[in-house]
Amino acid sequence: MIVGDLKTFDEIAGSLAGFERVLVLGCGGCVTVCRAGGDAEAHDVARELSHPRWFSRSAPPLFEVRTIERQCEHDLLRAFLPLPEGTQAILSLACGVGVQIVADVFEPLPVLPALSTTFLGGSDEPGVWREKCKGCGDCLLATTGGVCPIALCAKSLLNGPCGGSHDGHCELGPDIPCAWVRVYRRLEAQGRLDLLDEVRGTRDWRKAGYRGPRRRSRTGVALR
Repeated sequence: MIVGDLKTFDEIAGSLAGFERVLVLGCGGCVTVCRAGGDAEAHDVARELSHPRWFSRSAPPLFEVRTIERQCEHDLLRAFLPLPEGTQAILSLACGVGVQIVADVFEPLPVLPALSTTFLGGSDEPGVWREKCKGCGDCLLATTGGVCPIALCAKSLLNGPCGGSHDGHCELGPDIPCAWVRVYRRLEAQGRLDLLDEVRGTRDWRKAGYRGPRRRSRTGVALR
């Protein structure tokens, strides 16, 4: 899932300066799961920003709160039309993808982010999300026991640990497991350590988007 963090209220309020009617738009996708941008958070943000302390030079905007299933799909957003009357700006609690799609659909209405998108991750324990994937476009998890060294190694090393690894931990700190120690232990448990004998050639990073924004298309896809 895409994980995001709420921006400071100072920053959000600064981006809303000059607007009198703002739609706070929550997203029911990833940011709901990581409890950063769902319906509850959208109402919390609107409630907090309604306090005059965030707007020293003018009165706070009038906020209206809505939440849709996903902000990253044009069709779902178009079905959301029309916007509440008098809306001058949208404060989106989606990831950066959602913010951009909302801006495309409702152009030229200003669409402002309430979150900073941080990483692709998952929850290992209640209330904790950790980065798991870099979206590199050429997944190698089949040969690393389901542990991604690109995302989990601080140096994204592809042929084993660096010299700074110590007692199973990264040189950056004892709270960071060494990704390659995890790879070794996972493959050892699976009886597949022979995979580590393979010499990996120079990685082709072109699939990671070196030529600008990536695009994928599928045929036979229709809105249901």
